[in-house]
Amino acid sequence: MATTLAFDVYGTLINTHGVVSLLENMIGDNAHAFSTTWREKQLEYSFRRGLMQNYVPFSVCTEQALNYACLLHKVTLSDEQKAQLLARYKTLPAFDDVKAGLESLKAQNYRLFAFSNGAASAVNTLLEAAGISNYFEGVVSADDIKTFKPNPGVYSHFLRQANSIGANT
Repeated sequence: MATTLAFDVYGTLINTHGVVSLLENMIGDNAHAFSTTWREKQLEYSFRRGLMQNYVPFSVCTEQALNYACLLHKVTLSDEQKAQLLARYKTLPAFDDVKAGLESLKAQNYRLFAFSNGAASAVNTLLEAAGISNYFEGVVSADDIKTFKPNPGVYSHFLRQANSIGANT
């Protein structure tokens, strides 16, 4: 049986700072710092919620982190601007080296899975928009079990799902 590899999506395959150009149009030179705060707080919120067993979808953590970044950086964004940023987050680009890396791994017959805190539908949309969905045998989402990585249950869920998909191919 081929070796299975799981790839975290946001920040590993997909560049979460792909919103910077849109942010620059909205807030100017502070866009990079704002984007960094947004991403760091998004991760913090998901980690804390996982530890507290107080689940909300990853998209809620993303929106709450955006609101936090606005407060911290003293930036006022309209509801329309926030909606634009959240929509852009659904179509972020892959890092430049991702396609070549995934192609190489596929050529070596590895089984590749996208593994994310994000809902499977959101991750599928993201991978499709980034042009890399065809490299993966499946998407496994922590959303299925209503918690976040690094909860050990998420990794057990991944193994069950990957083995199940492998049994059906």
